[in-house]
Amino acid sequence: MECEGGFFSMLVSFGNNIVVFLWRENDNEMKYSDFEAAMSPERMRKYLMACANDTKRAMTLYRYNMKLSQEMFAIISCFEVTMRNMIDKEMKSHFGGDWLRDFILPGGQFDSDPRVDGTKRIIKKAYEGLLRGNNYIHNKLLAEMEFGVWKFMFNNVQYRLSGRCLLSIFPNKPTSTPQFRYDNTFIYNELDRINIMRNRIAHHEPICFGFPISIGLQSVNDCYSSIMRLFQWMSVDAKAMLYGLDHVAVVSSRIMQI
Repeated sequence: MECEGGFFSMLVSFGNNIVVFLWRENDNEMKYSDFEAAMSPERMRKYLMACANDTKRAMTLYRYNMKLSQEMFAIISCFEVTMRNMIDKEMKSHFGGDWLRDFILPGGQFDSDPRVDGTKRIIKKAYEGLLRGNNYIHNKLLAEMEFGVWKFMFNNVQYRLSGRCLLSIFPNKPTSTPQFRYDNTFIYNELDRINIMRNRIAHHEPICFGFPISIGLQSVNDCYSSIMRLFQWMSVDAKAMLYGLDHVAVVSSRIMQI
């Protein structure tokens, strides 16, 4: 309960003893002026706009945006590693244990088509770096790849060059209909949504805003839904996989109450 002078009290029983705890709300919270100086006025501008210039709410929103970013990044990381390993397993069955390296070597699938030069450069740079350190093994090269490499495996060109086999990693994917095509382009678009969210978080960009500037989580909800959908299509028990990690709903609920 609140006492005089802005203090709060709580009675706690320890056996036959009762202890009174007294504290002042936000005793250790940084002043907004100091917070803004550290984060920058430009960075805080959206938070203030979304919170009707209420500085306390703006700081709270900033902190909860960080919590939500941590939650989403953990989930995206689990998804990325799972999908990467499934892609790798499928590609090994068709192209051998060093398929990623072999794709960029002379005569490889990505060797002569200029439309895949971007992916080829990423793989080649990582491969040559491992060679310089006398440290090449396939799994290390695989781990060097960024999310975008796996996304682009489902664009039309790379999907075709890779043997049109990668939809096999989604055994629970619905069958396409004239109205809805669940093909490589659909998967690419789902992965693009996840990739955009991943990059925003990695570059410390906010994920808690709608348009126009307001508190809103539609992009987070869409990304989360895409991840859960693709986990299910890969026949992965997402609830078990993310046990103890997934608090997105709890943090999202708190943000919408700010």
